[in-house]
Amino acid sequence: MDLHIEKSVQVAMRDGVRLATDVYRPAEEGRFPTIVSRLPYDKELPIVSFSFDTLRAVQAGYVVVVQDCRGRYASQGDFTAFVDEAADGADAIAWAAAQPWSTGAVGMVGGSYFGATQWLAATQAPAALRAIAPFVTTDQYYESWAYQGGAFQLGFNLHWCLLSLGLGELLRRLGAGTATPEQFAELVVAVDGNDELYRRLPLTDMPLLDELAPYYQDWLAHPCYDGYWQATAPRESYDQIVVPALNMGGWYDLFLKGTIANYLGMKEHGGSEQARRQQRLVIGPWAHGPLAGWFPERSYGLMSGTDASDITGLQLRWFDQLLKGEETGVEGDKPVRLFVMGVDEWRDEDDWPLPDTDYVDYFLHSGGHANTAAGDGRLSVDGPADEPEDVYLYDPRDPVPTVGGPTFLPGLFIGANAGPRDQRDVERRQDVLSYTSEPLAESLTVIGPVALVLHGSSSAPDTDFTGKLVDVWPDGRAEVLADGILRARYRDSFSEPSLLEPGQVYELRIDLVATANVFAVGHRIRLDVSSSNFPRFDRNTNTGATIATDGPDDVQQAVNRVHHTSVHPSRLVLPVIRR
Repeated sequence: MDLHIEKSVQVAMRDGVRLATDVYRPAEEGRFPTIVSRLPYDKELPIVSFSFDTLRAVQAGYVVVVQDCRGRYASQGDFTAFVDEAADGADAIAWAAAQPWSTGAVGMVGGSYFGATQWLAATQAPAALRAIAPFVTTDQYYESWAYQGGAFQLGFNLHWCLLSLGLGELLRRLGAGTATPEQFAELVVAVDGNDELYRRLPLTDMPLLDELAPYYQDWLAHPCYDGYWQATAPRESYDQIVVPALNMGGWYDLFLKGTIANYLGMKEHGGSEQARRQQRLVIGPWAHGPLAGWFPERSYGLMSGTDASDITGLQLRWFDQLLKGEETGVEGDKPVRLFVMGVDEWRDEDDWPLPDTDYVDYFLHSGGHANTAAGDGRLSVDGPADEPEDVYLYDPRDPVPTVGGPTFLPGLFIGANAGPRDQRDVERRQDVLSYTSEPLAESLTVIGPVALVLHGSSSAPDTDFTGKLVDVWPDGRAEVLADGILRARYRDSFSEPSLLEPGQVYELRIDLVATANVFAVGHRIRLDVSSSNFPRFDRNTNTGATIATDGPDDVQQAVNRVHHTSVHPSRLVLPVIRR
């Protein structure tokens, strides 16, 4: 196709810092609506942006503007994750709208950090911005980005800062003559040895990132949801965001919770009637990187991937309506489109949660021996009697290993340790409690938010409790669907932690986020409970102190208990759809 490309146009921000910007536009003269994508990962990479085909957009009559974020690659300034994206994004939008090739109508696209740059720019209500299409991103950068349930997302953040951010900063310094080949070699060793770095204590002992990504230490220094996080949280500014959003996420994406929160939050608190009315939500069987609907242990079929389901086409239809003013029928679409696993099909729905959701309690039962999947743990809709509690030893030196789920770990793009992996190996551990239903006589459709209400106690002043929702196949395969964690000190508030009284029973609400799955006839529902999922989450040292600064000698074991009686009815709450 014919197109006109301008490379590394220097666009001045309000403080004079210039950001390198590429422009892809149709070869013919004229004015076109403009789509902006801002990223920290180098605009010189292949120009198929995360979930969006740039060349196809140009062919459809759009100008596409791709910009390196401040302090990244060809752009001037210093990079601190999230901090400058609101103002810089607003300035980039204003610049694009004022160009002679622009109609003045601007949209934004992109996933992950590209999605953060959209939401943060939108908080400034730029006059030219008409719509955004954030893909696999979140509503804040504390819960579900740096932390989840109060636990640090070590697996994601360390790998991301080393490989995706640290490497780019070092390459930039090498080009400027301010770094050495020896430093590059040191970083290569660190990236290749990521698994060993996960085990290093204290967490703050990461000198390579002190230099290349100092904000990593800031995240560890702010383990609560405080003013540091609130200052950059889109959720705190929904009432200032006036544009529609096409929110897209994945059932195995680590930002799923925030994707859903943005849809719901903007519907309720958006800053204009149009923004509140025109929120859309699309969720596919994707992880953060693997987008084809194919994983090493499971395929969801040809039509499950972003290419086959034409996510680019969906976005262009969205922009045709909102940037070009064409009647594409977007207004008449149902607002929610979901891929339902188990039957492996797309469904259009009226809202999220689905209006006909029936929240069903599945109570935990055992004779006190739910350890391992071979134990006596059961799930049932019948309420518990006065049953003995289940007990296990949580030793941070021997944590339960991460096996699949919503992860971002080495081997990301092939889904090496993400998505619907078999849990049978971890379910053989004595520190994993498993509660399993009887085989289903009828299929069970579960679509919506999933919660675990756990009545737990510990010998320690602080510990973690984890939960996993698992689909057990007739051949024994135990496929993880959703998971979550709660650092017990945050049981009441992420802003005001409080330690446990050892031995006291507490009601702990663990958010397993969401799923859409049909449990087929003969399958069983399983809940796995433990106190670690490593390295997806950092290990609770059980001391009650500042976990990020606890060293190897500080680590303590904890005896943790799960109670399930009429007074302490631990239960899994499933969103059941009966049609």
